[in-house]
Formats: sequence, structure tokens, C-alpha cells
Amino acid sequence: MNEIQQTAPAEPAGAPIELVGLSRDELTAVLVSLGEKPFRTKQLWHWIYHQGETDFAKMTTLSKAFRDVLAARCTVGRPGIVTEQNSADGTRKWLFRMPDGNQVETVHIPEDDRGAVCISTQVGCTMTCRFCHTGTQALVRNLSAAEIVGQFMAARDSYGEWPTPTDETRHLSNVVLMGMGEPLLNYDAVVKAMRILMDPEGIAMSKRRITISTSGYIPNMRRCAEDLGIKLAVSFHAPTDEVRESIMPINRKYPIKDLMAAMKEYQEIAGQRQYITIEYILLKGVNDSLDDARELVRLFDASGIGVKFNLIPFNPWPGSPYETPAVKSCQAFAEVLANAGYAAPIRVPRGRDILAACGQLRSASEKQRLSRMRARIAAGIDDDAHVLPENS
Repeated sequence: MNEIQQTAPAEPAGAPIELVGLSRDELTAVLVSLGEKPFRTKQLWHWIYHQGETDFAKMTTLSKAFRDVLAARCTVGRPGIVTEQNSADGTRKWLFRMPDGNQVETVHIPEDDRGAVCISTQVGCTMTCRFCHTGTQALVRNLSAAEIVGQFMAARDSYGEWPTPTDETRHLSNVVLMGMGEPLLNYDAVVKAMRILMDPEGIAMSKRRITISTSGYIPNMRRCAEDLGIKLAVSFHAPTDEVRESIMPINRKYPIKDLMAAMKEYQEIAGQRQYITIEYILLKGVNDSLDDARELVRLFDASGIGVKFNLIPFNPWPGSPYETPAVKSCQAFAEVLANAGYAAPIRVPRGRDILAACGQLRSASEKQRLSRMRARIAAGIDDDAHVLPENS
């Protein structure tokens, strides 16, 4: 399994320079190429990432001549909003269109005094986890750093959360890289985007408020601990290789023993106080027995890794072969873990009514896209730019 290198297509010659997603050094290079002094970088960074301003004319601490040059040569963009849906429970989901027409979904999950923005890192996914609807959709390409950061900035636009608030007052308080795609397979763009989010003079997101979720792509776990040191969540979902391989093909290359060693190493580098979250989707009759729970206890008791569990009753999607366990079964599973001294809350499903719950992203938009495509084909309308997938 190799890292996917394909990213967004290059902008055509003469297109405005997108400033979102550039590192400080890259932004400085752009300004120097426009005839400006390097110290302008700090001022522009503040306007883009602290103020959230997209209109150069309103960046009033910059000279009028400089603003005119920026307006003529550059842009501060956002992904286009195709749809914005609001759940009865307060969850908000956006379907974003990128400049090349590809689409991803982003979700804000609010709590009483905070909220997490669930961000996508790839268009589609290559992991093909059997229980995840997102994983049934073919990988198209990686997202760029600009497209990753842009999702969070667009979410802030939606809630009017500019300028950057303090940790105590911000409502979009956390970032979770748990949307479409495997973040560690788009490593360079993810690291670049997270460094932009964490920059103290801009969005100023603390690393303790960012969580990266992986299905277990081991080669980049150590790098992530060293480069970012953000919180780690691992999609575990089974206590044995036999079961995990049947629902997560990645386990064939990176089995549980190797994954546990990589998790331990991550924690040693990032800090022992930073517990690793073990994500565990409960699938009826597959991985939800009390014996499964006891095996998890045995496995992690012997590991020396500080973990907490996040138990997720399966969120159904059309055509899935799995079922959600009964509430009592989920509670009994959680009780085994809790009695062994582990935090093991059962996640309350959020956003199910808008298909925004764990494992459901992109399903509705993909279904609508295929429906429209079939209608065009039935009407005899040529559409060489789109191909109807097999078995659809």
C-alpha cells in the first residue's frame, strides 16, 4: 500500500495565486515576487487566518497600492458550498465543491460549550473498510493543504466565528481528521495544513485540540508524532487479526501486533499523558460479544499503552451487510471495559438524519450524483466527462 501522490490539478497559467494553504515561507516568496517587503507576510497572515478576511480592499493596515496588487494577482478562496444541511440535533454538514469539481463533506458536531469540525483529507478513500460507506467510494485524489484548511475556514464563515476567538470562547473548538479519506496517506498536505491551523498568529488551534484518525497506516505514525504531536485516534474495531482482516483489509499488511507497537511508539514520542483513542464500531454478531470485550482488555492491559475507548454503534447505510447491536448489548460491552478501568463511553449518534454520522459521509451526494447521471443517460444526453461506475 503506497501513499497516494495525486493532488489537485495545477492552476492554469495566469490564474490568480491562491494564498490559503501557503506556508509562511511560501507566502513570503509570493510577496517578494510581487515587489513587496518580506515583513508584509505577518500582516497578510493576520488578515487571512486571524481575521478571516477574503476581500483585499478591507485589509486596511495594508497600503492601497499593495491591496490593489493583491486583488489583481491573488485570491483568498474557500471551497464552494453545494449544500448545507442542519440536523435536528444541531449537527451541520456541508458538501463542498473544490475548484476541479470534486466534492467532499465536512461536519460540525456541536456540544454545549464547544464543537468539533470533522474534516476530509481525500476525495474518496482507498481503505475499503467493509462497515464504512465512505470506504466503498473509490479514491479520486488527495486534497491539497489549501483544500483541507479551507474546510475549517468555511465552517468558521458559516458560524461567523471571526476574528479568531480565544480557547475559552470559540465554539468551533476542535478539529478531527476523521472525514473522507485516510489522513496518513496524504501526509505532506495534512502536516502543512495542521501547521497552518496551529500557527499562534492565525487560527491558533492548540495541538491538544486536533485529533488525527488512522485505520492503521503504520509507516507515517511515527512521523506524525514527531512532526505534529497531535492527538491520535486509531480505528481498531476488532480484538483479533482474523476479525479485523475480515472488515479492514489494511490489517493484512499491518496486523494488530505491529499496530500496537506503532501506537506505543507514538505515545512515547507525543507524551504518555496523551491517551490514544481506540475507535470501535460495534457490529452485531461480528465484534460485539463479551468475549470480544474481554479480549480487548487482555490486549491493552498487556500493552502498556494509555488508551480510552470510543464505542460507536454501527450507523446503517443502504446496502450494508451489517446491523446495529441492541442497546443492552452495547451497554454490556462497555461495562466489561469500564470494570477493567478503561473509559469506554458509547457515542450517541449525531447527524443521522442528514447522513452525517460516523461512516456515512458522501453517501447521499454520491447517490444523488449517480441518479442525475442515469437520468442524463436515459435521456440520450452525451456526457463524456462522467462515467457511470460498474455495478451502480
